[in-house]
Amino acid sequence: MSRVFLSLGSNLGDRLSNIQQAVSSLGMSEHIKIIKTSSFYETQPWGNKDQEWFINAAVALDTDLTCEALLELCQNIEIQLGRIRRENEKWAQRAIDIDILMYDDKLISKGSELIVPHPLMHLRAFVLVPMLEVKSDLVHPVFNKTISELYDELADPEDVFLYGTVLPR
Repeated sequence: MSRVFLSLGSNLGDRLSNIQQAVSSLGMSEHIKIIKTSSFYETQPWGNKDQEWFINAAVALDTDLTCEALLELCQNIEIQLGRIRRENEKWAQRAIDIDILMYDDKLISKGSELIVPHPLMHLRAFVLVPMLEVKSDLVHPVFNKTISELYDELADPEDVFLYGTVLPR
């Protein structure tokens, strides 16, 4: 079994329900055991800031799937929940996004489709804040720093609020 960490996000439709359904769908697989799910966070968009805010969460799970098979499962769940992928629309709005952050402590590169650890996770508060809750002492295999250390080093973190709190917009 491999220990895997995922980041989930949604900013279209019923954002909270999209995240909850994605976690539920992952947990229904006979190849996955959900270990821990973070709280839900409302987060400022990253990259393309001219869109609705996201709800994000992190999940720790154990799986006997290869990283490639897990990616395929995640993409199938995205499609089932209404994700439409368009070329040249980086950081676009989406019903659901499921990213593999880490797969054990492996370094995996299969073209632009699958790079693990996620190549931008260390720059994103919307990824690191939920991960602080799931496993703050997890060590990034490239930077050899914990999630806590990566978060502390963020130069200009985007806004991240516990879902349900009043947002200062």
